[in-house]
Amino acid sequence: MVVWLMVVPFVVWAATRVLGLDSGFPAVQLIAFTPYVAAASLLPLSVALATRRVWPALLAALATVALAACVLPRWVADSTPEPDGGPVVRVMSVNMLFGGADAATIVGLVKQFQVDLVALQEYTPEAKAGLRAAGLEDVLPNAVSYPKPGVTGSAVYSRYAVTDIGYRLFPSGFGQAQAAVRVPGALDVRVESVHPCAPATMGRAGCWERDIVQEPAATPDGAVSLLIGDFNATLDHEKFRAVLDTGYRDAADVVGAGFEASWPYQGKWFVPGVTLDHVLADKRVGVRKVSVHRLPASDHKAVVAELVLPRGGN
Repeated sequence: MVVWLMVVPFVVWAATRVLGLDSGFPAVQLIAFTPYVAAASLLPLSVALATRRVWPALLAALATVALAACVLPRWVADSTPEPDGGPVVRVMSVNMLFGGADAATIVGLVKQFQVDLVALQEYTPEAKAGLRAAGLEDVLPNAVSYPKPGVTGSAVYSRYAVTDIGYRLFPSGFGQAQAAVRVPGALDVRVESVHPCAPATMGRAGCWERDIVQEPAATPDGAVSLLIGDFNATLDHEKFRAVLDTGYRDAADVVGAGFEASWPYQGKWFVPGVTLDHVLADKRVGVRKVSVHRLPASDHKAVVAELVLPRGGN
């Protein structure tokens, strides 16, 4: 009986993940920790084998294999070739935590990695002023900027010319800055600073689900689409994978960096790190590198990705 009690939760978790049943509370919150559960699933398997319990061992093995198949590909880089001769663009995502993230560190990362596009979330009027004072507009002079109090502000800063194409307002009140970016030598690029409602409580699991299904689909026959930001989701969320399935690739997954956790990174949290911040690019875009970097006064790490855009007539 004890062995079964150890095995059954892992079988249920594996079925939930494989069948995409992670809807509602608490499944939306818990499924983010699937990589840790995959590692822990070796324990009931070992116990079942050691006690020679055949059926528990078979089910435990099935759960372990299923979970491993879901998470291990994130360690393996894809072999997809880069676009031929397209321009290189470096992008960064920053969740500013109520606008309080250290502006000098953000600007320092932009300079260190020669970042061309920054997507900012939780971007407040105070954050805008702080970034200006720290010199962000000197290196990325073009912006689509929607500063708002609290957590719903959003912005895209760019080295290249941008056109403001609006603020995507979700039912939850969260929103996303949208920019058309003209990169010389590349197809037209559309960038969105992603931030759906966080499923932090029972009441907010539904708002996240309603928001994330409104993320824009990839446009493989049109402009190159980049979604950059805090998705409040991991590759283990079925609704996040549905966004990917419209024609995107997760940059970290492409280069085998899919386990680079980006949240939480602040002292008050006692939660294992998970990967909530992503760079999604449509399948025509090559990915060279992805790295994450801690930011003072933010609970998220910054994500930096080096992309290769398909050539175009700009």
